[in-house]
Formats: sequence, C-alpha cells, structure tokens
Amino acid sequence: MPVRTTGTTPRLAEHGTPSMDSTRAFIGDVKRLVIKVGTAVVTRSDGRLALGRLGALCEQIKELNLQGFEVILVTSGAVGLGRQRLRYRKLVNSSFADLQKPQNELDGKACAAVGQSSLMALYDTLFSQLDVTSAQLLVTDHDFKSIEFRKQLSETVQSLLSLTVVPIFNENDAVSTRKAPYEDSSGIFWDNDSLAALLALELKADLLILLSDVEGLYSGPPSDPKSRLIRTYIEKHQGEITFGDKSRVGRGGMTAKVNAAFNAAKAGIPVVITSGYAPENILKVLQGEDIGTLFHRDAHLWARSRDVTAREMAVAARESSRNLQALSSEDRSKILLDIADALEANQEQIMKENEADVAAAEQAGYERSLLARLALKPGKITNLANSIRVLAKMEEPIGRVLKRTELADGLILEKTSSPLGVLLIVFESRPDALVQIASLAVRSGNGLLLKGGKEAKRSNAILHKVITDAIPDSIGGRLIGLVTSRDEIPDLLKESTKIPVLGHSDGICHVYVDKSANMEMANRIIIDAKVDYPAACNAMETLLLHKDLVPADGLNAIVFALRNKGVTLYGGPKVSSLLNIPQAESFHHEYTSMACTIEIVDDVQEAIDHIHQHGSAHTDCIIAEDDEVVETFLQQIDSAAVFHNASTRFCDGARFGLGAEVGISTSRIHARGPVGVEGLLTTRWILRGNGQVVDGDKGVSYTHRDLPIQS
Repeated sequence: MPVRTTGTTPRLAEHGTPSMDSTRAFIGDVKRLVIKVGTAVVTRSDGRLALGRLGALCEQIKELNLQGFEVILVTSGAVGLGRQRLRYRKLVNSSFADLQKPQNELDGKACAAVGQSSLMALYDTLFSQLDVTSAQLLVTDHDFKSIEFRKQLSETVQSLLSLTVVPIFNENDAVSTRKAPYEDSSGIFWDNDSLAALLALELKADLLILLSDVEGLYSGPPSDPKSRLIRTYIEKHQGEITFGDKSRVGRGGMTAKVNAAFNAAKAGIPVVITSGYAPENILKVLQGEDIGTLFHRDAHLWARSRDVTAREMAVAARESSRNLQALSSEDRSKILLDIADALEANQEQIMKENEADVAAAEQAGYERSLLARLALKPGKITNLANSIRVLAKMEEPIGRVLKRTELADGLILEKTSSPLGVLLIVFESRPDALVQIASLAVRSGNGLLLKGGKEAKRSNAILHKVITDAIPDSIGGRLIGLVTSRDEIPDLLKESTKIPVLGHSDGICHVYVDKSANMEMANRIIIDAKVDYPAACNAMETLLLHKDLVPADGLNAIVFALRNKGVTLYGGPKVSSLLNIPQAESFHHEYTSMACTIEIVDDVQEAIDHIHQHGSAHTDCIIAEDDEVVETFLQQIDSAAVFHNASTRFCDGARFGLGAEVGISTSRIHARGPVGVEGLLTTRWILRGNGQVVDGDKGVSYTHRDLPIQS
C-alpha cells in the first residue's frame, strides 16, 4: 500500500509552471479534494454501468493517492443500477400473463437498497485491482442535523485518509425520511451535488471537482453551437446562462451542480466542473490546466477587461443598433440632442480629464504636433455640441427611397438606404474624433466600436461615458463600445487580409406567413420560392408560420402542397413533434435541394428574431395583409433583400433590371473618400407585390419602368 510522506504537500504541477493557468495557481496548495461523479457519468445511455469511465476514474484516484493527495469520492448511480437489476429480476419472475398487465414503476427506495451494495461491490473490485482500499459511508440529510454526528464523521474520514483509504459517500436513499427525495429541495442537502459541497466544507477540503457529462458550464445548452464554455464563473454570468434539460438519469443536471459549486465557492472551497467522460480530466485539473469551469471566491478579482471581449462588444453593439434603427426619426434625433446637452453639462469634468492626458503626454516627451491634437481647446466642447445639433436636424438618412422601379404590373421594387450594422473605428489621439464618430454612428443607425490612442485614454473614457449615459436604456447600454487595448483588435479582425470584403454568403432564405396572409397567395409563393429552382441561393430554405395558422389548417394545407411537389420536410422543435417529421439538425442550413425546414413562431417579432439568429442576411419574405405587421418586418429585417407578398426567387440582378450580377452580396463595405452619414449607409431592396410568382419567368411580364420617388 502506498505510504504518504508526512509533512509534505502533494504536487502535480508547481507554481509558475508553463502548464498552469494563472487563475488556477491555488491548485499548487491543494492537498485534500472531494470528487463527485454523477449518474450520467457512471451509467451509459442504456442504463448499464459505464465500466470504461469508472475504470478511468479509479485509475486517476490511484494516481492521486500515489502523489500524496487525500481523495474523498461522492458517487451517484445506485438508484439507476438497482432499478436495472430489479427490472431484470421482475422480468425473470413474471409469467406471460403478468407481462400483459400495466407495469408499475419500481419503488425508488428498493432500487437504492439493491443498487448501493452492487455499486459498492463494483468500486471495491476495481480499486482492489489497483491495490487501493475503499470504504463506504451512507448518509442522510437528517444525520447532519446532529453536531455529534458531524464530529464523528470528520474523525472517521480523517482516520481512513491517514491509512490512504478512499472514503466513498452516497446519500442513503433507501432509508431517507424525506417525503419526496427526488424533488424536495429543502433541508441541509438534497442531492449528491449539494452533499459533495457540504462534505467539502465539513471535511475542510481544498478543492471540489464535480464530474459531468459535458466539458463544464456553458452560456446556453451545450448542443447550441452559439453556446460558449465559461472558464471562470463570476456572478455576472448568472443572468446570462440558459440551462438546458436536467440530467437524463440523475436529479438535477447542470443547475444542481452550479448551485452546489456557487455555494461551496462562496464558503471558500474552490470548485471545478468538468467532464467525467475524458479519461484524465481530474489529473489535468490538478496540473493546473484551464479545463472545465472554475468557481472561486476571488474570481471577481480576476475579471479583466478582456472578460468582455471585443467580439462580444461587437455582438452587443449589433443588437443595440437594431433597437436604435427601430426608433422613429424624431426619437433618434432626440438622442443626438441629449448627447449635445450632456457634453456641455459635463464640460468641466471632460476638460479636467483631458488636461491630465496632456500633462502625462508632455511628461512622456511626446511631440508638439501630437499634443496639439490631444488638447481640447477652450470652446471645443461647445462647438462639438452645436455640430451634433446640426446633425440631428438633417434629413432622415435611414430608409430613404433612392430608386423606384416597376418590375411588372403591381410588382414595385424600391432601393432604400440602410445602416451598415457595426463600425470598428481606430483613430489617432484626437478626443474630438470620438465625439464626431459616435454622433455619426447614432445618426446613421449603426453600432460602434472605438479604439483611440492610448495618449487620450482618460479623455476617451469620460467622453464615452457621457455619450453612452445619454443614450436611453431601451437602446441598450452597449451601442458604442470602447476598446481599450490593441491586443483586442485581432480578436475581431483575425486575418487582416480578409477585411474588407464583399461576400456572397449562404442563401438561407426565409418565408414568414403571418396569420393575416391570403393563404391561396401564400401557397403559390411558397411553392415557387422552393420549387422553381431549388439549387439557387435565393430559394426558400426555412418556412416560418404564425401559430394561429395551425388550428386554422393553414399548416396542413402548406405541408400538403409542398409534399405534393416532392419537397422533403424537416421541422423545428415545435413542428417536428406536431407533424411527426424529422427534426432539422440546424436552422442555419442551406439545402439547395427539394427540402426545407418548417417552424412555428408566435408572431412577427419572433419571426424577425429567428431570421436574425439563423439567417444569412440574403433574402427574406413576409406574406401578410396586415399593413402594420408588413412594415415592421420590412423595416426591421436586416437582410440584403426583403420582400412582401412576392417569391424570394425575384432576388436576381437580371430580374431587378441590373442587367447581370456577379453574386448577391451580403456584405456592407462600400464607401470611399470622406465618409459622412451617407458613407455609413448601404442599400436594401424592398419588393412589394400582390401574389406574383416567377414560374420559370412565365408568371409575369416584365416592364422595368422607373417610377417617381414618393415624398
């Protein structure tokens, strides 16, 4: 049996070694740890024991014992194992007639009683093969109410650990006195995750490791490709996380683990949630590697500015810009007037910060030319404020009709002005440039990321604060982001040779059918959009239907029409169960074939949100008769082409009267020369029809007639 060298601290990684992440430096002081393994790790998807994973777990614990660590194991899986064995026993003892009767669910306490001995026997066998001794300790919530029990428990565990025996804990569900042991969250602990946290605190552990069936805590369901692994949990993440389903076999899943980890960390016990599927993850944690999700009492002190990356700032600015664009022209103008007033109201503080920047630059020996650009001269703030007021009174730049064309009788095409989206502006040490750029961005409806010179750090910070504080909360506080480090820029640019580009992106085109739609028209347009040329980038790939069309048989009629044309249908989560059709692997999918995805949405706003999340900003269409709904869709959908009551197949250079096309660009970069408001705008095509279809270009007679622009 391995013998610990007394008076030493075990090590798998020393402080400062290259493999150790700086946030994991405390690992070097870990001596006693609690490892909790969940049912999803202990068992396979069919309910049988995952012997390979259990073997890897035991081998890692063996290695930790040899390294001198004190290891306490908390295991789940007894109820599931017992249920499997009792089902088999019941089957063997049942007659054919018994099997024809309804089968009652097995008693959970009986399952626990049978499973506990079986699970412990397995651990004993595996550890014996590795020359490790283990001991079983069954506890209940009621036990911990006794101070004497807690004292005795601590002494027993200490005695076992001194002999390098591995204590294996499990809640004794077989004799639990709680009325609903699988649901009740009252008491001292309520599942093995909270038991593990309690034991870590009670037994003065240095670390708690919670093994799961995923890599750690994600910002959303791990199956969602947009979810990201959270490396270090801080309280700000609490409102950003969307939990998926609970564990397929256990009681709580990730929600229970996060609650247990948060409480343990708050009490001073660091916690790492990581995957129990990987064969060496426990050893990697103790080597200081940055795997899984760390919970630590001091994590908030480690939160650096890069915790909100430049890329995350850009995403937030994009969402805020869409809120800005949804405002009326008057409301956007008012924001600019409020910014102008705020600058003048905070002029004294702005000048004070600017003077500090200038003094620091002089002391650093910067050239006179830079100092001249850096300094905000008397009257500059007032001049800037007045310039912003002039900008606010300019003609509304967003949504202006630049050209109107009659493509065919009743089919009107409009070329309109539209914001670019998000601007990244890197500028020199001129604080006044920040004000001008920010006001232009607001006027043009764009989100903005700013990177100014480090010499103007204090000036830029106060100007950014004054401007963003003047922007209403309804827009979102991150319309204008301030990037403070040059190191953050590559996170956005990645490969500078790829920026700027005009891109022909995926053609994930949507058709949304509103409850107000003419269903005969809808059927014609949907069939044409999908069937006329399925391989084209302007063919419909996703069909969104208003929920009220389901009971009104609108869904069934459309499904029948598509199937009658030979279209293979895939469903979103709602439609797949409703129609018993296969669920689409992803909403962001271009079939380029006789197939499409169908999903149900609550209203036009959910349709817009769906298209923004899953679309490719190519061509999207609404079929509706409600004018308010139509205008909401046409104005808010951020795609290169947005259609009303017309097939997506009309999105084509020749059909638009442009003669030909290289491709359909979903990019926005275009401007040269001095860039004012117009240079921060691009164009969109809005097509208004009354049921036209292409039908191999036999459905309409093209006129391509210029029309006057209506005021």
